[in-house]
Amino acid sequence: MMDISEVARKSGIPASALRHYETMGLIRSVGRHGLRRTFDADVLIRLSLISLGQIAGFSLAEMAEMLGDSGPPEIKRDRLLSQADTLDVRIRELTALRDGLRHVANCSAPSHLQCPSFRRLMRTALARNMRQRQASRAKPALGKGQ
Repeated sequence: MMDISEVARKSGIPASALRHYETMGLIRSVGRHGLRRTFDADVLIRLSLISLGQIAGFSLAEMAEMLGDSGPPEIKRDRLLSQADTLDVRIRELTALRDGLRHVANCSAPSHLQCPSFRRLMRTALARNMRQRQASRAKPALGKGQ
């Protein structure tokens, strides 16, 4: 058994975030020691899964759905593959952005705004922003606490 401060210290996750995770059903305390929540040691495994999921781009709501309330997590492989595909797209976008920035940094144009590559980057950024806005409007709400 560990109290919330020990979990925070061992995981690097602030106690306020741990309380939020508990509210969302991502983790569960097993009791209290005075005013402090206490957790089983296996909470660190769930916190590792949550951290990995966040790095991979899953929302906390999606993580709560995958991890469930109790028992072993039921992480669907097709969902992981779909997220990997999303990451592949993002990696390609970031690679193109990196290459474009390097070009612009070394471009012989008198001004960045006169560089055709930089202007293309700006158009791409606007188009991506518009796609994201449209996708967020079309995406159904997953509920409170996303």
